[in-house]
Amino acid sequence: MRVRNQVARDQLAAVLARRPMVSAADLAEAVGVSVPTLHRLLAELQDRLVSSGKARRARYALRRPLRGDMASLPLYEIDSEGRAELVSQLTPVSPQGTLMNIADAGWPVNDESRDGWWDGLPYPLYDMRPQGYMGRQFARAEHRQLAVPADPGEWSDDDILFVLSRSGWDVSGSLILGDPAYERWLQGKIAPPEPLRGSKAGPAYAQLAEHAIAAGVPGSSAGGEFPKFAALRNLEAQATPHVLVKFSGADGSPAVRRWADLLVTEHLALECCATLRGIESARSRVVTHAGRTFLEVERFDRLGMFGRSRLCSLDTVNAALIGDSSMDWTRIAGQLVRAKLLSADDEGRIQHLWWFGRLIANSDMHLGNLSFRPQGALVLAPVYDMVPMLYAPLPGGEVPPRVFEPPLPLPSQREVWAAACETAHLFWTRVSSDKRISEAFRTLAAANARLLLERAEQV
Repeated sequence: MRVRNQVARDQLAAVLARRPMVSAADLAEAVGVSVPTLHRLLAELQDRLVSSGKARRARYALRRPLRGDMASLPLYEIDSEGRAELVSQLTPVSPQGTLMNIADAGWPVNDESRDGWWDGLPYPLYDMRPQGYMGRQFARAEHRQLAVPADPGEWSDDDILFVLSRSGWDVSGSLILGDPAYERWLQGKIAPPEPLRGSKAGPAYAQLAEHAIAAGVPGSSAGGEFPKFAALRNLEAQATPHVLVKFSGADGSPAVRRWADLLVTEHLALECCATLRGIESARSRVVTHAGRTFLEVERFDRLGMFGRSRLCSLDTVNAALIGDSSMDWTRIAGQLVRAKLLSADDEGRIQHLWWFGRLIANSDMHLGNLSFRPQGALVLAPVYDMVPMLYAPLPGGEVPPRVFEPPLPLPSQREVWAAACETAHLFWTRVSSDKRISEAFRTLAAANARLLLERAEQV
């Protein structure tokens, strides 16, 4: 028996290195011993071994080093008052994947991930990674120091973990991964920058826009594709001074004029969305200076100067918990309701938003443009990035004419469509009379408002 057990002992680590998240019964069969003997052999692996799950759900794996370091990464959460709490530990496992329990902290999970096993990264971390315009600027500025590719789209999961653990102190949501990132967050609390006041915003935004274009913005990594930067703004009745600022060019070309129009229409769309029953929108303001138009949007994942709230996108939730290939918000929302991860009321709100977006010619309603606040289940977050992107300039700067064809509903969709159509008509009417918008686009908006009235009569 000693010889047989020694052979099993020699084989055990190799089997675990090839097969992550494996049960005791399967391991025992693979190395040719009984389950009680296997448990004695597993105990000999000590700190190299990780496990999770109770009774028959128990699974085992070997730790995998992250750039030579075998230690787990602590996960901290910042609450609404700006206080930090250790909520979990993340451990890379061999040959791939991770172990991190987020269910105990109140994050929605499905049966496959309830014990903390993930084939890749836990889904909240994918929303924290640098992405969009600011993410690309961050990567361009910091990739050599962090030893990652200059394009964040080429990063591996281990690259994401390493970057977040070192530089992810001001990312989307309420989580901070790793002690180095947490220490940087603490340093930022000691002497935070002074928020901009009153008329200082325009000149400061003009300088920040130039800096964002020329040198990148390594401080924050909130997602999105429109050119933008992060700032602090001091205004009355703000929930937080933290804002994201999108901006247009300054050369007065047709493309720049159109982008400026679209920034104002986004502000108007957010105001109109807030008139739909039960729907909250991100608060926004339009600032103009030095030939640029700026759209200032309050971050709804920030509370006061230091508080934070949870956030995750439909994109990551779908990938981790549903796995639907559709881009249809309403279809995935229905599956989330059936999985008891979303309320029927929020499903209804998403249906209204989906139709509103389509009726204002938002042709870019991807899954990253809808988010939730995880609170045991998923709760719809405020609306953002609601823009009539059908009318965006082409990458080369051309502004071609576009034909808007408002989609019509099925009989079962008429009630929701009608409510969304009424709000979309309000939107186009406001656009048509807003003097911050070019005359050509106001004329187009007036035509779209009339078209929606015609479609409403046909439905």
